[in-house]
Amino acid sequence: MPRPGRTRTDAPTARRITTARRTVRARWSLRRRLVASCVALVAVVCAVIGAVTIFALHDFLYGQLDGKVHDLAARASGPAAGPHGGEGNGGGDGNGVGNGVGNGNGTANGSGNGTGAQGTPGGPVTPPRQGDRPDGIPLGFLIGGGQPRETVGAVVTPAGTIGQAAVSATDASGESGSRGALVADPLTSAQAAAFTHVPRDGRPHTLTVPGLGDYRVESARPGQDGSTVLVGLATKGTQDTLSTLMWVEVSVSAAGLVAAGLAGAALMRIALQPLRRVAATATRVSELPLDRGEVALHERVPDSDTDPHTEVGQVGAALNRMLGHVASALHARQESETRVRRFVADASHELRTPLASIRGYAELTRRGGEETGPDTRHALGRIESEAARMTTLVEDLLLLARLDAGRPLSPVPTDLSPLVVDAVSDARAAGRDHVWRLDLPDAPATVDGDPQRLHQVLTNLLANARTHTPPGTTVTARVTTGGPGGPVRLEVEDDGPGIPAELQPVVFERFARADASRTRSASGNGTGLGLAIVQSVVAAHGGGVSLASAPGRTVFTVTLPAANSANSANSANSANSADPVALAGPAAPAAPVNSADTTHSQALPSLSTSS
Repeated sequence: MPRPGRTRTDAPTARRITTARRTVRARWSLRRRLVASCVALVAVVCAVIGAVTIFALHDFLYGQLDGKVHDLAARASGPAAGPHGGEGNGGGDGNGVGNGVGNGNGTANGSGNGTGAQGTPGGPVTPPRQGDRPDGIPLGFLIGGGQPRETVGAVVTPAGTIGQAAVSATDASGESGSRGALVADPLTSAQAAAFTHVPRDGRPHTLTVPGLGDYRVESARPGQDGSTVLVGLATKGTQDTLSTLMWVEVSVSAAGLVAAGLAGAALMRIALQPLRRVAATATRVSELPLDRGEVALHERVPDSDTDPHTEVGQVGAALNRMLGHVASALHARQESETRVRRFVADASHELRTPLASIRGYAELTRRGGEETGPDTRHALGRIESEAARMTTLVEDLLLLARLDAGRPLSPVPTDLSPLVVDAVSDARAAGRDHVWRLDLPDAPATVDGDPQRLHQVLTNLLANARTHTPPGTTVTARVTTGGPGGPVRLEVEDDGPGIPAELQPVVFERFARADASRTRSASGNGTGLGLAIVQSVVAAHGGGVSLASAPGRTVFTVTLPAANSANSANSANSANSADPVALAGPAAPAAPVNSADTTHSQALPSLSTSS
């Protein structure tokens, strides 16, 4: 059962709090953690020193105060009775105040234990003023010479009651005959009652007197009548001294912590400079394009930060060794890729001639005058189709090898709109069971590019949409411009079943296929390299290609940098002089569409068709 007044925290909340604290600590930098550790260590040292100092001074001051209380108790008791001692009226001031207790113990020479003002026996004394208690027994030691102010005294009768209690005070009224002299001011009943709880064992004890504060009180030697005198000195001065010391130590410690924090931050900043240089080297290496091409990994940690005798130097030396191994591995990888690309290029080039020969001989045999059976004709057709497919694969591999080798393109200012019209016309002729649409801008969309390679990008994207979507799918080719100087975007969108999410990250890789979810064409003449060629060609033009696919909508977006205004004007002039492109369809005759003046309203009727 939880305790009253306390809120019980459930386990999830406690875990969240713990996790938040760990997260805050984890976000601290190394310098901040080191400075905080140093400041915490200094704080612990200051706390230990302050506590030891306070306790030591407390014992010393209270020991000194207890010594004064003991001396005061001895004076209150008076000297031991001599052989001629008498009771009551001995010699001298037998009944005077000088005895300090009352009836006194006469000494051998007949004098009391000092008179009220250390004068002649029987001289004038300053009696204590009447309070709310009967003034039975005087406490003359309270006003003795050299006695501190606010000294308390009380007489405890054998019955345990308080016979008299007073405190020394300064006479500000002058009633004692000497202004500023000490007088014994009687205590109130409540104040006197506090003395009844003090043990009379001759040792000092702490007593809280109402209205006066804390006192160290000790019992004197009992008198002949069995009464005991209690004497006490105020602890206020001692406590004030300890409080002052405590505040001084707190102030000095706080100033020391601030100074330690500032000095530690400066020192840590200097000490961690080599580590920051090592981190800067690692950051520069991480920004290098290590995933492609030949990499010149020359970044190294300076020799001044690789001292094996320091921790940071060991880290710097280890990083240099690691960078050396990485550079060797990258060089070996580059040589291997170069050999593979050279092999692919040479093999592709060498295979083109025999493949052309196979297709030629198969076609020659099929068209020859000799009578062939149906099986032979079917075999010859398969030979021709497979040879054509192999030729396409070889051409794609050769193109990729050339692009990987960094072979430069032949960029010229090119308007994408005519290329899109031509590519969609070819795609419509090959896929009449699909619906083809155009969405082109009124102004030319000019880019600096290789027209032949850009046309291949469009052909591959449209072929991908035609091959991997079912009949009746609507495919839209769209060109948009981003304003003057903005990028030009080419989009190929279809409303087919879409590409599965697990295949989208690898769809642009070589030989990647999505046949498991998208319907494959019966022709089966795909190579799995179409989208890889699209990415490589677009990257060679300084652009990028992206994919957004969901069931019912798949969009491939090609972004290319626009050409400058002068090139755009030249491209527009050349486009206006281009030949018209006729797009025909089985549903209705297609109207001629000028490649330079193609708009959304013109292209939509002539290209929209359904099977």
